[in-house]
Amino acid sequence: MLKRLFLTALAAAVVVGMGYAQQSTAKVTIPVNRTPAYSGKQMYTSYCAPCHGVDGRGSGPVAAELKVAPADLTGLSKDHNGKFPSAHVMAVLQFGTETPAHGTAEMPIWGPVFGQMDHPNATQDFQTLRISNLARYVETLQAK
Repeated sequence: MLKRLFLTALAAAVVVGMGYAQQSTAKVTIPVNRTPAYSGKQMYTSYCAPCHGVDGRGSGPVAAELKVAPADLTGLSKDHNGKFPSAHVMAVLQFGTETPAHGTAEMPIWGPVFGQMDHPNATQDFQTLRISNLARYVETLQAK
């Protein structure tokens, strides 16, 4: 009985150890400094470019540190029959997606972050404005 308990504990320790070994030890932190809600380019440069790259191709300076490679954002229109999927991009920014990199510490869901950036009594919905302007900027990165 004791031998069976020992083997079970040993197996559990091996499984837990393998799980830790597969985790990335790098901690990627992107500072969230307040940017103007009207500047999609400035938001992209501040929040997205470290991973997705200035050109949107997924080759940002911290991309190599991530478990899941950042998406190449330049092919979104191509992947959607030549039409930029703005509603999809806005939904990913606001709510995340089923892709493992989105909504994790590696790719935060920006909607709540954007919602906390502006004065709570602001008359305009700055969270939506930020997401919309950021999505419009990503549209400018599409491959021709």
